[in-house]
Amino acid sequence: MTQDHDGKSVIVTGAARRIGAVIAEALHHRGLKVLIHCRNSVSEARALVARLNADRAGSASLIQAELADNQAPVRIVDAALDAFGRLDVLVNNASSFYPTPVESASQQQWDALIDSNQRAPFWLSLAAAKAMAGRAGSIVNLVDIHGIVPLKDHPIYSQAKAGLIMQTRAPM
Repeated sequence: MTQDHDGKSVIVTGAARRIGAVIAEALHHRGLKVLIHCRNSVSEARALVARLNADRAGSASLIQAELADNQAPVRIVDAALDAFGRLDVLVNNASSFYPTPVESASQQQWDALIDSNQRAPFWLSLAAAKAMAGRAGSIVNLVDIHGIVPLKDHPIYSQAKAGLIMQTRAPM
């Protein structure tokens, strides 16, 4: 059942597969226009956009971007504005997740996990907040229990999610 959301639009990061795709489909089903963000899952993202647009023409679009790129937040928000003329909701769903035992963790792993789980949501939220200025908008950050209770052999991921929890709680 769709609801009238007056042309409202949402960005969902990491939306080509798994929970991101489910979130995008659910919001689309409620009547929102959806910008699907992906990094590498382009074929899955294209298929999802095609399905959503088959259901409601012009209601879904795609942006491929590496969240570690400093220009990505503005490019992603601009893609939503170009496609739909407005932005109302941002869902920071994209996440990297893999073990990084302390004794073998690398700077590259630190950068990748912090970039996708903490840094990118911060800068993307700032860019989205500017685009939503003057109207009620929402930013949703997905976290899990491991931002509170660290997961064995996943210290960097747990730290990144803990940081995202604090970002979510801090006033903007």
